[in-house]
Amino acid sequence: MQEKTQENLVIVESPAKAKTIERFLGKDFVVKSSFGHIRDLSKKDLGIHIDEGFAPVYEIPSDKKKVVDELSRLAQKTKTVWLASDEDREGEAIAWHLTEVLGLPVDQTKRIVFHEITKRAILEAIEKPRTVDMNLVNAQQARRILDRLVGFELSPVLWKKVRPSLSAGRVQSVAVRLLVEREREIIAFRSTPYFRVVAQFHAADDPDRTLFRAELSTRFDTRDEAQRFLESCTDAGFIVAKAEEKPARRYPAPPFTTSTLQQEAGRKLGMSVSQTMSVAQHLYEQGLITYMRTDSVNLSQQALAQCKEEITKLFGERYSSWHNYKTKTKGAQEAHEAIRPSYIDRQSIEGTSAEKRLYDLIWKRTVASQMVCAEIDRTTVTIDITTSPLQFTAQGEVVRFDGFLRLYSESTDDEQTEQSGEGLLPKMAPGDPLTAVQITATERFTQAPARYNEASLVKRLEELGIGRPSTYAPTITTIINRGYVVKQNKEGQKRNYTQLTLAGGRIDEKTLTENCGKEKNRLQPTDIGMVVNDYLEAQFQPIMDYNFTANVEKEFDRIAEGEITWDRMIGAFYGPFHDMVHKAIEKQNDKSSQSRILGTDPETGRTVKARIGRYGPMVEIEGAEGEKGRFASLKKGQLIESITLDEALELFALPRSVGKLDGEDLMVGIGKYGPYVRHGKSFASLAKGDDPYTISYDRAVELLRAHQAAAAAAHTPLKTFDEDPDMLVRNGRYGAYIAYKGKNYRLPKGTVPEELTLEACRKIVAASKK
Repeated sequence: MQEKTQENLVIVESPAKAKTIERFLGKDFVVKSSFGHIRDLSKKDLGIHIDEGFAPVYEIPSDKKKVVDELSRLAQKTKTVWLASDEDREGEAIAWHLTEVLGLPVDQTKRIVFHEITKRAILEAIEKPRTVDMNLVNAQQARRILDRLVGFELSPVLWKKVRPSLSAGRVQSVAVRLLVEREREIIAFRSTPYFRVVAQFHAADDPDRTLFRAELSTRFDTRDEAQRFLESCTDAGFIVAKAEEKPARRYPAPPFTTSTLQQEAGRKLGMSVSQTMSVAQHLYEQGLITYMRTDSVNLSQQALAQCKEEITKLFGERYSSWHNYKTKTKGAQEAHEAIRPSYIDRQSIEGTSAEKRLYDLIWKRTVASQMVCAEIDRTTVTIDITTSPLQFTAQGEVVRFDGFLRLYSESTDDEQTEQSGEGLLPKMAPGDPLTAVQITATERFTQAPARYNEASLVKRLEELGIGRPSTYAPTITTIINRGYVVKQNKEGQKRNYTQLTLAGGRIDEKTLTENCGKEKNRLQPTDIGMVVNDYLEAQFQPIMDYNFTANVEKEFDRIAEGEITWDRMIGAFYGPFHDMVHKAIEKQNDKSSQSRILGTDPETGRTVKARIGRYGPMVEIEGAEGEKGRFASLKKGQLIESITLDEALELFALPRSVGKLDGEDLMVGIGKYGPYVRHGKSFASLAKGDDPYTISYDRAVELLRAHQAAAAAAHTPLKTFDEDPDMLVRNGRYGAYIAYKGKNYRLPKGTVPEELTLEACRKIVAASKK
């Protein structure tokens, strides 16, 4: 029987998107998903014929064969096939691969794009179909081919010259370089103390004694300088030298692009870049927001009108202001619209907690971008000191009209800015005398540059023109997965500081304590990341150059615009790159350059050095001639580049004895499977919070006893039978089982082991034997 022909088949990328679209299209349309890409470069060898103009060799992965078969069957019995993959280059490439695999004529097959999954957008797209844009396809193919060439040729160089099983990528290597450079700034940084002076004043004739805060415009290098200044203030008079009031405006931030959404979701919601993209994808596929990969800040006329309506309804007409934002990114790829809610009148949605929070952020940012600017009065008061040429400055800020601030205010990366003053200052005029209630000089310390978090790294990559909306998240995921970078929290350390306070004519001194160096979700390069970075910078300088990487992105944009052909662009890149690879392989590698001499071991007089070993970063005390050296692994958070001789020698303290138990040493050490305590032939692993270098005798005994008790319990049968001593019910690693005459038998699901009778056990054994 012949299969019935159907009118329309729409192919999208994801099942969630298919489900949402099906609701809008009616019974004449069948909507199916390709589950992402259906073809990729062949995994066998390079997957590119270099001698044939870099022709790619594509294959259908085994897990996609079933999907392709079903789509082929449906396409053959359909009058019109509509390709509705996403609107960026990646989506265009998926549409082209579908035409190739399903045997559809590329110049006749209907291609539709929409940047929001709403009924209006989809019906409009069906009214205006186009064909597959081969310029966009070629830009995506060029990126894929170039990245495969770089990875395929660079990785073997790293295996040979640095360490086996390493890999390198074009954009990833440059991202690691940014992190390594920042880490070296931090290692080289030396914190210096200084004193910051803040005073509390009120107007001399103010009966209410309204206090305000002012800061000295000069900072002191030493405690003595600060003390001398406070002493000079003991009998000083304070007079207003200048009082300036200036109106100012604060403008709303533009609507979200991929990069600004990733940054703000990181700062405000604590989401990682990949988590933000995953949640945004779900919101898009459910038809709740516009397409989440964009570098445009543009909003459609319809969205602008909806914003105006919503703002007027919520806050009144005076809060609404039409802002047209211009996209700064040159050749903004996928420049259709910013990320905004599909329906502006939907303030909240149903969904997971993460979906609700991200949607709320997108809604607020979009609506706030169309609100009036905030009107602010900024007041600056300069205060003269009769006994010193130095001056105090007080700053106040009053919001006269809140405007967009009523709804939303953008966060910043710099969480450590110290506000010198805020809020309202009392009315003052030049010549007004002031009374100082107290003046405090507090010791502060210069701070090292902060490590990047995911949001600030994305911001930096975007500033340098490296990567595009679709590449930020995978780049960060890749460098973490490869072990070149770790995302970590640091507890910080206690630090003492001095505070001098002048009040009531006398100076008091206090020593206070603060926590410094605390970090949350910061990215730090690992030793192997730093070694690989240094090797690539030495041998492949052009590839690691920020401008070069940004220019490659511009070349992809030119291919997308149809200005240059993809094979010429790859050809121009590949020749010089291949020569660099050849030279790097030929060049003798100086292994000693990969180790760092730390100094001399005071006990043996031998050299101590840090380097990458077979199992990771380690320190070594060299052995005498013909003898093996001693080795120890680095602790978490320690780096080859910054470890000191003392820290290295501490690592050789293991294995160590913490005392005797039953006449035998109780040893603590680190083995292949992590830190342990050993007594004779008994081993017990240390718990997560236990430090092998500091663990006490009592804690080591406790861990050993607990391990022995658990082992004994595992050996004691749960049940025995006098009538048949060979039949035992035991507790094993994966649950209870029957042991009978040297063989083990699994219990049927739902069996309560303690309730088993001998008869029931025999039945299980007999059934298992069959």
